[in-house]
Amino acid sequence: MTKTWFITGTSSGLGRLMVEKLLARGDTVAATLRKEGSLDDLKAQYGERLWIGHLDVTDTAMIRKVIDSAFSQLGRIDVIVNNAGYGLFGAAEEVSDAQIDRQIATNLTGSIQLIRAVLPYLRAQGGGRIVQVSSEGGQTAYPNFSLYHATKWGIEGFVESVAKEVAPFGIDCLIVEPGPTETQFAVGLDHARPLACYDNTPAGEIRRMLTSGTFEVKGDAARTVDAMIATADGEKPPFRLALGSTAYASVSQVLTERLRSLEEQKEVTFSADRAS
Repeated sequence: MTKTWFITGTSSGLGRLMVEKLLARGDTVAATLRKEGSLDDLKAQYGERLWIGHLDVTDTAMIRKVIDSAFSQLGRIDVIVNNAGYGLFGAAEEVSDAQIDRQIATNLTGSIQLIRAVLPYLRAQGGGRIVQVSSEGGQTAYPNFSLYHATKWGIEGFVESVAKEVAPFGIDCLIVEPGPTETQFAVGLDHARPLACYDNTPAGEIRRMLTSGTFEVKGDAARTVDAMIATADGEKPPFRLALGSTAYASVSQVLTERLRSLEEQKEVTFSADRAS
């Protein structure tokens, strides 16, 4: 059975690949992007099965307008893929106020507002699925990505709460957490102005790895998208899906350490309860 998908951030990377693969198998896709013309080749090939909308997710009014238009023209939309985003690279005190505002507005507030905008439509049609593209960075943290991590940890908490709110309406959620993947993510990084005092710190080491190309990237973009689509197609997908061996190793490590630390603190933790 064919489906209709709504996907943000489709100019390049995982978003573009997902559009290509879904159209090739016969589905209908509503794709949004900021860079107009990026999907003209697919539009010429697939015609009415590709609906294209111009969208800057930092503009809440525009989000609502595009969502209204997509549902009005396409009717039922089965899967919403919240994919638009980018990375801000720099130590916390290196990044500017404007860079912080833009990172949060795009990755966190934009994703929140898009989900809020689609919920009335999904409720009215009796259900649907929301796929939130996060990152292994939604559960782990690298130096120099503090603001990026703040947005990914934030959106994961938001989606986890929303999933419980909307489950009675037949709406479910899937958070996808890819590890480092061969896409244009690194090229699209917003770089802060570096401070020399961080040269010989973990932040400086990560900077040198990215500059020299020695930061290991194991993830394959096409295989990542294949796994996302296959999981989103499932009758009962997991709530979180880590993708890539790097994501598996890093998420497994931090969760294990977090649980161990919690158990070690058990006596102190329980001591905060009111006396019986």
